[in-house]
Amino acid sequence: MELPILYEDADLVVIDKPSGLMTHADGRLELETETAESWFKEKYPEVILERPYVHRLDRETSGVLVFAKNENAHEFLRKAFTDRDVRKTYLALVYGAPQEREGVIDFDIGRSRKDFRLRSAQPKAKGRLREALTRYKVLGEIGQGSKKFALLEVSPETGRTHQIRVHLKAIHHSVVCDPLYAPKHPAVLGLTRLALHAHKLDLPLPSGGRVEIVAPVPGDLRPAFSKAASF
Repeated sequence: MELPILYEDADLVVIDKPSGLMTHADGRLELETETAESWFKEKYPEVILERPYVHRLDRETSGVLVFAKNENAHEFLRKAFTDRDVRKTYLALVYGAPQEREGVIDFDIGRSRKDFRLRSAQPKAKGRLREALTRYKVLGEIGQGSKKFALLEVSPETGRTHQIRVHLKAIHHSVVCDPLYAPKHPAVLGLTRLALHAHKLDLPLPSGGRVEIVAPVPGDLRPAFSKAASF
């Protein structure tokens, strides 16, 4: 398996993860199942880190994913994510179009009471409710009336599991082709997978300075995304 490398230095490597590939094994997979983590460990056998990934992307989500090459870099980058010193930009095609061209979704997230796989932004969500904040901006729209879709630029300031998917569902604009949070919605615009892409990451470097890393919109999303905005 070969994965596109977007950026690399002595401390980290950043890849463009394809949709369908898990960041790491979840305990339910066979040991031989390939993941982004297993790719990294095979390519960089000299790196001695139990969990070299710095953050995670959902299996269905494509885009920018960061691995550390040493313990100091790992601690530095994890702290940068925790301290919100990393600016994350996603692109999401959603059902319907928000009335507000820009907005902030500020709903705490817990676990769903109906399905253990899911998270929920409902007040009666199960377990501990954790702070979650997501900003969005409408980049363009497709269609008319009830069959309208919007392309959003989404910037999560926190990093909760399924945060973008849960927050967009909470404002009644679920991500197109989301099998978990919009299972009854139809596949549209030729899409067959989750229309969510981790497009940009602006992060501090352990060696000093900052870098903005961009994962191009993948071919399976580009036709639909381009109908709403230019890429």
